[in-house]
Amino acid sequence: MTRHIGFIGLGIMGGAITKNILEAGYQIHGYDVDEVAKQRFVSHGGSLALSPMHVAQEVEIIFTSLPTENALAEVIDGPSGITKSGKKNIIVEISTMPIDLKLELEKKLSAVGQFFMDCPVSGTGAQAASKDLIVFASGHPDAYEKIKDIFHAMSKAQYFLGEFGNGSKMKFLANILVAIHNVAAAEVFALAGKAGINLQDAYEVLKDSAGASKMFQIRGPMMVANDYAQPTAKIENYMKDLSIISKFAASLKCPTPLYDVTNQLYYSALNQGMGQEDLAAVCKVMEQMAGVTR
Repeated sequence: MTRHIGFIGLGIMGGAITKNILEAGYQIHGYDVDEVAKQRFVSHGGSLALSPMHVAQEVEIIFTSLPTENALAEVIDGPSGITKSGKKNIIVEISTMPIDLKLELEKKLSAVGQFFMDCPVSGTGAQAASKDLIVFASGHPDAYEKIKDIFHAMSKAQYFLGEFGNGSKMKFLANILVAIHNVAAAEVFALAGKAGINLQDAYEVLKDSAGASKMFQIRGPMMVANDYAQPTAKIENYMKDLSIISKFAASLKCPTPLYDVTNQLYYSALNQGMGQEDLAAVCKVMEQMAGVTR
């Protein structure tokens, strides 16, 4: 079993995940373009690489956790990308990206003898920090056998879902629930405020009720405190996920009415300058609609 891996993308999710993997006794060769992310990674015990290609030349297994489609394409097949390494790497892609893009990159990697695994994770940055993530793995079964032990260092549950792309499909389903449950929690707190109920009381009473959700439990405290400045997932970044999932559902001609309604609230939050805040900030949008001021 390898104890030396690569990791490209050291932001909110990648930073939390690499910290846990390092603490499990692995060595990580990492890369990011952000100086703050790089220094945090080094402070946790990681070593920095000069480029994605450099990472791939040093280790067999590489994880990627990236914010945009362009960033993923550049890391995989750019001038200093992984395909240029000359090595037989296994690339474990854990971001939420369009399936078509992942399939295109899988072909490019396969052409140079590299394995591409579609393994998105479900969970917030806070959940990543506490290893409360779920892995939706898909791709070549032999490659999965080589990487599955690493998942135990970063997540609480791991599922192998078969052919490449099934992991992303499952992640889309999970994110629909996240989007809806987050807005449902915001709606509850807006109504509680309108009704004059103490928000902390509402949280404590409802968090373990039949109507509670993981999003209510995780983001409820932010909504109670009206403080969204320490994001576990930024609204600005989440808009990519919303768009990807909407296009995926449309390609299958499958209606998603609840999801479509909740999307409008995230767009509203973005247009009101909340892009750098946590997804829980949709609570402010609901409170504005309800005429609730704090």
